[in-house]
Amino acid sequence: MHKFKVGQRVRLSAAAIDRGASGIYKVMAHLPEERGEHQYRVQSTTSPQQRVVIESRLTSADAL
Repeated sequence: MHKFKVGQRVRLSAAAIDRGASGIYKVMAHLPEERGEHQYRVQSTTSPQQRVVIESRLTSADAL
């Protein structure tokens, strides 16, 4: 079961090599597991850019 819901705001913590990707995103879709971890399609709240990310790189941003 996915931890985050479609439409929920999440914070992406990017790896040091991809720091520009950090920020607040909206969950657009649930994707199948890969290597035992849930994946999401997320869209930046400040641009039309979308990414596919694994669940461990996301935290809830709803309280912001």
